[in-house]
Amino acid sequence: MRLVRPSWSGLVRGRQHQHSQYHRRFLLTTASRGSNGEREEQQHSKWSSPGSRSEQLLYAACWAGGLTLGYHWLSDRNNLVLLEGQRVPSEEELEATARQWHVTIRKELPNYRAEQVEQHNCAEKRIWVTYGLGVYDVTDFADNHPGGDKILMAAGSAIDPFWAIYQQHNTLEVLELLEGFRIGNLEGQVVTNADDELGSPWSQEPQRHALLKPASKRPFNAEPPIGLLAEQFYTPNDLFYVRNHLPVPVINPEDYELEIEGGAKETTLTLEGIKALPKHSVTAAIMCGGNRRSEMTKVKAVKGLSWGAGAVGNAKWSGARLCDVLREQGVQPDESKHVIFEGADLDPTSHPYGASIPLAKALDPRGDVILAYEMNDEPLSRDHGFPIRVIVPGTVGARNVKWLTRIVVADKESDSHWQQNDYKGFSPSTDWDTVDFSKSDAIQAMPVTSAICTPQPGARVKVDDDEGHITVRGYAWSGGGRKIVRVDLTNDEGVSWHVAELEQEEIPDGRHYGWSLWTARLPVSEAQRKAGDVEIWAKAVDSAYNVQPEKFEHIWNLRGVLANAYHKVKVKIV
Repeated sequence: MRLVRPSWSGLVRGRQHQHSQYHRRFLLTTASRGSNGEREEQQHSKWSSPGSRSEQLLYAACWAGGLTLGYHWLSDRNNLVLLEGQRVPSEEELEATARQWHVTIRKELPNYRAEQVEQHNCAEKRIWVTYGLGVYDVTDFADNHPGGDKILMAAGSAIDPFWAIYQQHNTLEVLELLEGFRIGNLEGQVVTNADDELGSPWSQEPQRHALLKPASKRPFNAEPPIGLLAEQFYTPNDLFYVRNHLPVPVINPEDYELEIEGGAKETTLTLEGIKALPKHSVTAAIMCGGNRRSEMTKVKAVKGLSWGAGAVGNAKWSGARLCDVLREQGVQPDESKHVIFEGADLDPTSHPYGASIPLAKALDPRGDVILAYEMNDEPLSRDHGFPIRVIVPGTVGARNVKWLTRIVVADKESDSHWQQNDYKGFSPSTDWDTVDFSKSDAIQAMPVTSAICTPQPGARVKVDDDEGHITVRGYAWSGGGRKIVRVDLTNDEGVSWHVAELEQEEIPDGRHYGWSLWTARLPVSEAQRKAGDVEIWAKAVDSAYNVQPEKFEHIWNLRGVLANAYHKVKVKIV
């Protein structure tokens, strides 16, 4: 994470009220040792703004409470004398101490639970983050520094994983600054007894990347920070959003079998048997049907996980084509039939997660449906369906069944809950008293959408050239293989629009299953600079000239799915 370090004099002024006992101690000591009034004034100025590296470390250490110094500052900044005859710590020792601040309990500060920290995830509620055992209120930093928008990625959660990525900024200067914002200690989590966990269906959940922000922990559902999404065309596997409906199954690849029913015969394929088939690759974005649900909730409450705009990812998927497998089965085209997929993940009644797609999609070579065993040229992880998942490009994520164990060609759709009583859209006027899931079609192809990844809401954005522009980046995608042809942006509520530059694959329309990343440079008027606040809107247009609706009020539905209204982000211009 990139933190911009303020001047030490400014840091001193901002923390005097919290650490006056240390500050007075320094001032009184140096004043009493001075030889005349001029000397004393020099000392007062000097200790208000430490200059040398050792002074800075010692000063910050005293303030942080993580180091009991046992000595006072004296007149010569390069000749520190200890009143108790103690040795002056070396800079290496001071650095080692500073590295321990975040894993040291400060008894003079209160303790906070992780749930309390999570509530402070925006400037209005104050921005809190954790680092190790420390809890920090970084609102003032994020609000007053252009680089502070990076902190918003960790608002209400741990900053540790960000420093694992932004190692070049994990410096002692940053540690000193961060400790100055410390407000408390993070209470330890209660660890469930291992014996109690042995019989639990959650006892063998895989490890996840610390940057994934959970929308729920059991089952595990999480998305990456939105600010990271537009950085790479292919989403890194460990930062790809995770959508699980049930506990993650444990599957031995040597024992894996895929049952196929339909056509002239029934077949069972092993993992090696699937890998022996011709290998096909397709770039496809997978998006949860509830992506951006949290924005729709602002209109009126809905039922469902509170996803941000990060429940989407783009990857290269590789495996055997389903159309080849079904034709080998003797399956013939039939517009009325469906292909049902079942996974190895089971509910408490031992019913598997299930979904279905039209047979026409499954048999179409241009549909690119594959039995995937690789994701971005690596074996699937457990969270993403190891050893086999079906990839149905252009279709809502719910139909891309993971841990695939059974395929059935049938006359009807899957009768699973997730096909019949979920992932369906309704009129804004339909409520839970009037809803009838049987009257609504299951979502297949997703509507056109886009999202602004940077800057993030509340970020302080610096105009980056003489002509007065800001840079905006994001993603756009449309289901059904429809290509994104344009992304329009405005920062004056639609008075003027600006077209973004697109980064996308050169794939024929109709098979354009991957997302498009985009970049736009928006002019900022002098009036907007003076006003300070600017709201950026983004809308995408696909090859059928479908365009995002302007307002969530017009597309609200009780399940909060298909949330594809304009993406709007308010920022502060500095």
